[in-house]
Amino acid sequence: MNMYDYVIIGAGSAGCVLAARLSEDPDVRVALIEAGGPDTAQETHVPAAFPQLFKSALDWDLDSDPEPGTGGRRAYLPRGKVFGGSSSINAMIYIRGNRADYDGWAAAGATGWSYADVLPYFRRSEDNERGEDLYHGAGGPLTVSDGRSCHPLATAFVRAAEQAGYQANDDFNGETQDGVGRYQLTQRNGLRCSAAVAYLHPALERPNLTVLSSALAHRIVIEGDRATGRPASRSSGTAASRPCAPSGR
Repeated sequence: MNMYDYVIIGAGSAGCVLAARLSEDPDVRVALIEAGGPDTAQETHVPAAFPQLFKSALDWDLDSDPEPGTGGRRAYLPRGKVFGGSSSINAMIYIRGNRADYDGWAAAGATGWSYADVLPYFRRSEDNERGEDLYHGAGGPLTVSDGRSCHPLATAFVRAAEQAGYQANDDFNGETQDGVGRYQLTQRNGLRCSAAVAYLHPALERPNLTVLSSALAHRIVIEGDRATGRPASRSSGTAASRPCAPSGR
């Protein structure tokens, strides 16, 4: 049995950040379990190719329950099965949750989750090409850029909305999310900047980080109030078990 101080299930957006941040401490051993594989497909990096990833081997290809508001139809829910998770297959729009949601959670008892509490972490994560201000950061791992494509139809759409009386907004992650404008994108030098690119790739050379790819975590073993193991197997191989457990530190 392999022993680790931390075992992270899923190399999606959160898993990549956790693996990178926890493995900064050379005195701990970190394992990251991912059902998919590395983000080596060209389509995961070329922004215009992202629709080709939907319903592919890199997509869990989920559906919602039948939705009353759509006449009982199911909604397609693309979810990434690859390093970076959905941040490796999505449309790269950079937009945060609404301020009212965070403040509502804090008011309901989620201490530390108000918008004022989480804003410093948003700013710390960013390397925004517009630079640093009250709402944005520079020098962080996640590159945020203005779109390179300025199609005249998109410009006409925005201008038409403004002429119809809608408020212009050039920053949907600033003071307000109301209005019309162009999104910023999680792209770096014209390529996708996923959570894998921003966080996981720089950490992969650390000797204290182990990544188990193409591996399914079957369950979490609980002893008392502590997780002590996570049996896993290769998703594309045999039924051979790959157990791993916290080291007891």
